[in-house]
Amino acid sequence: MELAVINHKGQDTGRKVTLSDEIFAIEPNDNAIYLDVKQYLANQRQGTHKSKERNEVAGSTKKIKKQKGTGGARAGSLKAPHFRGGGRVFGPRPRDYSFKLNKKVKQLARKSALSYKVIENSLVIMEDVSFDAPKTKNYIALLNGLSLSDKKTLLVLPTEDKNVFLSSRNLPKAKVVTVNDVNTYQVLNADQLVLCEGSVSKLETILSK
Repeated sequence: MELAVINHKGQDTGRKVTLSDEIFAIEPNDNAIYLDVKQYLANQRQGTHKSKERNEVAGSTKKIKKQKGTGGARAGSLKAPHFRGGGRVFGPRPRDYSFKLNKKVKQLARKSALSYKVIENSLVIMEDVSFDAPKTKNYIALLNGLSLSDKKTLLVLPTEDKNVFLSSRNLPKAKVVTVNDVNTYQVLNADQLVLCEGSVSKLETILSK
C-alpha cells in the first residue's frame, strides 16, 4: 500500500511511501484494543482515594442510649455508618490499578489502531518538520496548511524535537509524540493521525519485533 507524501502546506511532493500491510492493513482486533486502552487508562489513575471506616472515625464510644425500652432500634456508637458523621461501609482504599499486558497483545492493539486509521482515511504522511524556535503560531500555520485546525490531531515525529513539542503544547486539540511513545489510546483518540516521513520506517521496525 502506498500513500503520497505531502508538504507542510498540504501539497503533494510527488514522493510516495510504501506502508507495510503487516502493520497498516491487518484485520483489526477489537479485544486487543480494549485491553491496551484499559491498561493505559488504568495506569493514569493515582489510586489515592480513601474514606474513613468505622474504626477510623474520631468520636465517643459511649453507648448513646439504653439497650431496651426506647421503642427504637438498639444503637451502641455514634460512629456507626447510619449516623451522620459515622464511618463509611466498605469505603475506597488506596490501591494500584495497573496490570500486566503481554507485549504481543500491545503490538497487535497498535497495529489494529493504525489499520483503523487507514480504513477511515484518517492517516496522512507529511515530510519531516522542524522549528527554529518554539512558537505556537508556527504550529497553527502547519495545521492550517493541512486543513486540520478544527480536528484533534496526533503528530508522530521520528526523533524528539523540543521546539515542535513546545509549539503545540498550548493547543488543546494538538498532540505531538515521538515514534517510540506512540500508544493505542492516543492513535484512536485523534481524529487525524499525521506521520512524518521519517517515522514510518521506525514505526514499522518497532512493531515488527
